Amino acid sequence: MFKRLVTSAVLGAALLGSQASLAADYTLKFGHLANEQHIWNQAALKFKELVEENSDGQIEVQVYPNEQLGAEMDVINSIQLGTADMTITGESLQNWAPKAAMMAVPYAFRDSEHLRQAVEGDIGDQIEAQITERANLVPLAWFERGPRELTSNRPITSPEDLDGIRLRVPNVPLFVDAWEALGARPTPMAFSEVFTALQQSTIQAQENPLSLIESASFDEVQDYVNLTGHVRSWIYVVIGRNQLEAMPDDLQQVVRDAAQEMQAYEADLFATDQERLRQSLEERGMEFVEVDTEAFAEKARPAVLEALNDEQRALYDAIQDL
Repeated sequence: MFKRLVTSAVLGAALLGSQASLAADYTLKFGHLANEQHIWNQAALKFKELVEENSDGQIEVQVYPNEQLGAEMDVINSIQLGTADMTITGESLQNWAPKAAMMAVPYAFRDSEHLRQAVEGDIGDQIEAQITERANLVPLAWFERGPRELTSNRPITSPEDLDGIRLRVPNVPLFVDAWEALGARPTPMAFSEVFTALQQSTIQAQENPLSLIESASFDEVQDYVNLTGHVRSWIYVVIGRNQLEAMPDDLQQVVRDAAQEMQAYEADLFATDQERLRQSLEERGMEFVEVDTEAFAEKARPAVLEALNDEQRALYDAIQDL
């Protein structure tokens, strides 16, 4: 009997030791706002796979989509308090780092390549450094976001075609000012109210990336997608600086390397998804209209510059010089 008890105790201790050896030394809680099917979540899961494999299980990544850890600002605050570790965030960072406002300025970027040059060059370095210094968050990777396009029930190819059109915009003062300068009548409105407002002709147009145009079924109440591309922006995957620096150098490098692989993986998903979105909306009956983007940019520029402070204006000018 005594021998059986000793044997059981030894086996139990061995089992506990085995389980302990499998436990990760570090756990990263990665919360974000996208749903399970979104390409951002697919990218987050790729990051999890790479980190856990390349750290030999020393780091566990727990991914929480769908705002399970709270809204964007809530998760940022949680990271700063140490109760979460990573998130995906964009121009909200300007609450700490004013240079991050450049992540969503109308007509700051001509096209995707111009955007990439800025983000991956000195301009991006300045923005990232300010985010790290003032928000205590380290940008690990960046994702391009789909450009915001204008939908309407008549084709719009130049600013003159706006002609007082009632246009829903988010409650962002810079967006309101830019569309007023372009000749529209911008109306700030909650996104949840837009479909009904279009249906009832309270407003006549709205602007959003193709992904939201599709998911909100705006094809049912709008005929045209006018390719204004008026806001080209990006978003960062960030980690708390304290959390990253708490790891040994080799594991920090595992995290950084996995983030770069995740960035390339997401870029491929993004390109494919943009093609799919256009095809989907065309199949639903929407017509895509090429516009005179230079005319739009030129007319909006005074309002954009008026809204920027000196620090932001210097960055804007540097972007235009690329």
